Amino acid sequence: MTRRAEAFARLFERVHEGVYIGTLHPAGSATIAANPHLKSIFGYPLDAADKDVRPFEVDRFVDPHARDALLERLATDGAVTDYLLRLRRADRTLWVELTARAGKRSANGTLRVEALVRDVSERKKLDDETRDISAQLLQAEKMAALGQTISGVAHELNNPLATILTWAERLSQQTAVDASVRRGLATILSESERAARIVRNLLTFARKRQTTRAMVDLNEVVRETLALRSDKQRASNITVAPTLAAGLPRVFADGYQLQQVLLNLVINAEQAMLSAHGRGALVVRTWHDVDLESVVLEITDDGPGIPADVQPKVFDPFFTTKDVGAGTGLGLTVAYAIVQEHGGRIRLESRAGTGTSFYVDIPIMGAKVSPAPGSPAPRATVERAAGASILVVEDEAALANAVADMLRDAGYVVERAADGAEALERVAARAFDLVICDLKMPRVDGQGFYRALAMRAPALVRRVVFVTGDVAGTEAERFLSTSGCRWLAKPFRSSDLLRVVRESLA
Repeated sequence: MTRRAEAFARLFERVHEGVYIGTLHPAGSATIAANPHLKSIFGYPLDAADKDVRPFEVDRFVDPHARDALLERLATDGAVTDYLLRLRRADRTLWVELTARAGKRSANGTLRVEALVRDVSERKKLDDETRDISAQLLQAEKMAALGQTISGVAHELNNPLATILTWAERLSQQTAVDASVRRGLATILSESERAARIVRNLLTFARKRQTTRAMVDLNEVVRETLALRSDKQRASNITVAPTLAAGLPRVFADGYQLQQVLLNLVINAEQAMLSAHGRGALVVRTWHDVDLESVVLEITDDGPGIPADVQPKVFDPFFTTKDVGAGTGLGLTVAYAIVQEHGGRIRLESRAGTGTSFYVDIPIMGAKVSPAPGSPAPRATVERAAGASILVVEDEAALANAVADMLRDAGYVVERAADGAEALERVAARAFDLVICDLKMPRVDGQGFYRALAMRAPALVRRVVFVTGDVAGTEAERFLSTSGCRWLAKPFRSSDLLRVVRESLA
């Protein structure tokens, strides 16, 4: 062997690139030479005979079409550079980059190939994780921007809804109302409450809400939730296969909110399967992801799948592929908001025609949170003080009139103020037993009024009840928590307001 040949032989043996020389044809391959690093990449023993090392056999390709495409490219161009392939080895799959050149294709389709092979599995994994993080950040930014807009819209809707509810309740209590009018008022009440629930869902998405959390067994949540749907699924010819990991760590979470997430995902899957082929098979799995210190909930259906161009929109508010009137498009939006609030993430994998999988990751942690604001310790309900004087501070005239009339019907003496500045003038002019005050108002808002009242009439400051369209996740939430004042979220029922008034006057 010449000195040059010896140098090439040493390079072939020692280079940290897989080196392959052989022939490829549509039905298989034949190896002429394979260096130790190539054997290591594909899990062969280092002393394996070169002819037995066949990394480009048909069964090595995860996607069989990828092999045909590679052969066609080598035959057409004569070479490939950094060509990405997903191949199998005995214990796992791996990603490799192939740089190769090929001779002329023979009559039976055989190509002589000389190639360098590089294992890029770790780099590909990092690239995928980076793309996933980037997609999550983009989604979070989009949701934050939408949240700001939706929060404002929801707040504006809450005022007219509160007015409608209050007047509908007052009118339905009139003894002179005939049966048909009473039915109409009942419809107005139920539809107003339906609209209020939609607004609350919007606010769940738009703001991070304070929750009641405890150490929760996710498997138990899954069992209880699936039990709620079992009759419906049986009637709809949907089979469910729960595969729940034993010994699953508990998570610090709001069990009811996790149930809402699962219900939304399950109902979404059921509707997709039934619309596609009138039946379905649903797989619900849980497991412990040790690396991410989280528990994972998977919901997989065999429905029509979600096209790639639709997937980025599925968590957007009001986005739905259902017929008009068949859904609000808020189910996945609310699920996304709840999971984000718990410090987790929700993701989907789907191809059109092959079903859809949603994965919910909930971190394992053990902190304590304070009780939800607006939920003071229960007190004994007492009868109202006859003729007690109440000041209603509200800039929405229609709502202020409705609340004032409802309180007068209940036997209270009521005055009104359009904002905090006018309210301070009225407090200076006469004594009040209770103040019902909106938080968001022009000139002097609820917080400004409260601070000024604390200096001018400290005895009254503990008998202020706030009403608000939305406070969750805002400075107002912190204010209500530290002030200790009672508060009601708009829209509210008359009975709830009267109960809080009675308790506050005690």
